[in-house]
Amino acid sequence: MKNILYILLLTSQIFFAQNGFEIGNDLYKKGNYDQAVKAYEGVLEINKQHSAELYFNLANSYYKLNKVAPAIYNYEKALVLSPENKDVLNNLRFAQKRTIDEIKVVPKVGFAKLLRDFTGIYHYNTWGWIAISFSFLFLFSFLGYYFSQMTLVKRLFFFGMFALLVLLAISMMAALFEKSYYENEKPAIVFAEMTKVKSEPKKLSSDIIMLHEGTKVFVEDSVGNWKKIQLTDGTEGWIESAAIREVK
Repeated sequence: MKNILYILLLTSQIFFAQNGFEIGNDLYKKGNYDQAVKAYEGVLEINKQHSAELYFNLANSYYKLNKVAPAIYNYEKALVLSPENKDVLNNLRFAQKRTIDEIKVVPKVGFAKLLRDFTGIYHYNTWGWIAISFSFLFLFSFLGYYFSQMTLVKRLFFFGMFALLVLLAISMMAALFEKSYYENEKPAIVFAEMTKVKSEPKKLSSDIIMLHEGTKVFVEDSVGNWKKIQLTDGTEGWIESAAIREVK
């Protein structure tokens, strides 16, 4: 009986979520962006399995309403689910042009940058599937080596096994590194219209910089109602938790 009730509840949630998403799309096409936002937000409340398309459409609605912070926030949420989505990346760039703060991006240098540039080519799930593919090819090469009668063919399969083993190890390490990077990176968007970054987690401490809505920061630590953040130019400081919203 409990299983039947669970299935019915899950089915109804999926139905209402799909219906709400379609309603939001129709409202967006008609230019009713306020109502579209409500429809999409309603889907997020009902359906726990969020999609990149849903966040993308919600971000577009906020963008049309000139609400910079929510637009950028939801574009970033879409990128978490679909990191290589060109439409999301393109629209995010347009939204970022509406922000007040111009924080420079200081590129990393050295081996860490080279490693990140390489592993960042794919999402860690993609690296995982690549590793699985190499493992199957390695198994195929092993079988070819084991059952082949000709010396030349055996040698070819042997060297193929060696090369595939190296590629398998590289792809597995890339997947692990990328997953670790994903879990440790904590981006957030400033939602306060204007907020100060402090040198310490105290209101009476000295100001480092003033930030405005839509600016992207990275959370490093937290103390009470304060978050330690880092900007893309390397600047670090403390900001009130209520002033930002973490992307993941």
